[in-house]
Amino acid sequence: MAIMFYSTEQNLLTQQPEITQFFQQQLHKAQLTTDNGDLYYGYVIPEHAKAAIVICSGRIEGLDKYQELIWELYKNNYAVFIIDHQGQGRSYRALANPHKGFVNKFSDYADDLALFDRLIVSKLYQGKKVILGHSMGGAIAFDFLTRFEHNYSGVFLSSPMFDIFTKGTPKPLAKLAARAACLFGFNKHYAFGQADYLPDEFAQNDLTSSETRYDLFRQTYQTDSALQLGGVTYGWLNEAFGFMTTIEQQQLSIPLFIASAEHDTVVDNQAQLALVHRQSNAILQTFANAKHELLFEQDTIRKAVLSRFYQFCDSLT
Repeated sequence: MAIMFYSTEQNLLTQQPEITQFFQQQLHKAQLTTDNGDLYYGYVIPEHAKAAIVICSGRIEGLDKYQELIWELYKNNYAVFIIDHQGQGRSYRALANPHKGFVNKFSDYADDLALFDRLIVSKLYQGKKVILGHSMGGAIAFDFLTRFEHNYSGVFLSSPMFDIFTKGTPKPLAKLAARAACLFGFNKHYAFGQADYLPDEFAQNDLTSSETRYDLFRQTYQTDSALQLGGVTYGWLNEAFGFMTTIEQQQLSIPLFIASAEHDTVVDNQAQLALVHRQSNAILQTFANAKHELLFEQDTIRKAVLSRFYQFCDSLT
């Protein structure tokens, strides 16, 4: 395998001007019009790209958060495509309060991804394509790949959301509460304990043990409040739980790699294990001491994950 470039915490702040310039000047950004609203997306294609990586980001995320990774992938000669899911990033928000995490049907996310693939990705790039999905984006990618005709060579999922870690609440109770709330018309209300965007202090965060990357993410969202998204509604929660019961019967036809975070307290890792056992061509690797956001973790973890990702891409035909 060729020698790859890895972005490091040590150099990240000094390289920030270069990353910002790349993001502003080389990453093409536009809107994809759908029946429900405009979806914001970006792409960049190096002259001799070895493959295209389609990033399917997690909940509350958007392409602004992925600047470091997009820049790094480009430097490693990959074309990159990324879209902000409906209800987050710079894409349209369905509710009057833009902070509320909401979706009518969970399958709407994959329908959007299919449209993006057909109208944008496939028209601009005809070579090998790989999906890189994180968290909720992992669930969306899986839904897309099992429901739509496509020509992807493989899929790499970071901490995929195949079930939610419900912390102190028993899962059956959480599911029942979400379903009941929706039956009584509270689908657009915040779920219990959820609220508008409020950043945790680094010491309290569940996402990463990299203070540098965490601070950059929060600064990005502080600088532009349009990116901010709060907690989930009962509608989103009920849809997510409903979707998760459907994936048990689904079979992927292409190679799957799951990168699992040992100390994840956002998604339930047991569901990842169960899903891998049901697939004919799937690998799961747990990364020690890692929190949920493997692609934004401290260097030792992040580099290990990305080196496995690059190996995975090279192994695909």
